Amino acid sequence: QVQLVESGGGLVAPGGSLRLSCAASGSIFSVSVMAWYRQAPGKQRELVASISNGDNTYYAHSVQGRFTISRDNAKNTMFLQMNSLKPEDTAVYYCHSVQFGYWGQGTQVIVSS
Repeated sequence: QVQLVESGGGLVAPGGSLRLSCAASGSIFSVSVMAWYRQAPGKQRELVASISNGDNTYYAHSVQGRFTISRDNAKNTMFLQMNSLKPEDTAVYYCHSVQFGYWGQGTQVIVSS
């Protein structure tokens, strides 16, 4: 059974930074395209960023230039560095294994003064 466990969420003031982590159990991590999604209250879940096992990256337009996705295959861990956070970034952030369909339980990010 593969598990994805997110951490690093919390409450931060506008303009602040957070770094999310996604730790994966099992052997799928290094061969999987991984992604971060988020879901704000009353809205659909949306793709934030993705990274291939060759480190090719994609970012949603709304986070380009502010967020950076990365991965450490040796540690089966993916990261999302979030800078210049805005109130509209408030959401539950989920880790996702694209090919295998696994999801983490989510970590809450609240951007508020």
